[in-house]
Amino acid sequence: MKINWGTGIAIFYSLFVIVMVYSVYRSTLFDNSLVSDHYYADDLKYQERFDKLSNALALKQDLEIQTAESGTQVELFFPENLAHVHGEIYFFCPSDQGSDFKVNVAPNLKHRQVISTTGLKTGMWRVKVDWSDGTKAYYKEEVIQL
Repeated sequence: MKINWGTGIAIFYSLFVIVMVYSVYRSTLFDNSLVSDHYYADDLKYQERFDKLSNALALKQDLEIQTAESGTQVELFFPENLAHVHGEIYFFCPSDQGSDFKVNVAPNLKHRQVISTTGLKTGMWRVKVDWSDGTKAYYKEEVIQL
């Protein structure tokens, strides 16, 4: 069977429209939310974060973030030379924005804080610690695997 050029063009354009409609349909199913709801405001605060990072790098003893062998808790060891530490710990899950949560910095007398991770999604998490000792502000970010 021989197809003339008019029928070929009609078949080509019909297939093109079907593929485009399917592509638009699939793109509406994709969650394209930003990493942060305040993306541009966060970008303007970048210099402040950079200063906090350089303060943290200048410490003699760095903040340590470790996951327990059981995988049910995250331990933070704050520098011992800093007294009265306060701030915020932000757990960021790149794969699910609804799983993100924040915890206040509240280390014990041994400068250690334990955060339970039971009930959290397994996978990659980014732990962002923004803390201060009253004189300087510090920031550390580390990727952990639960």
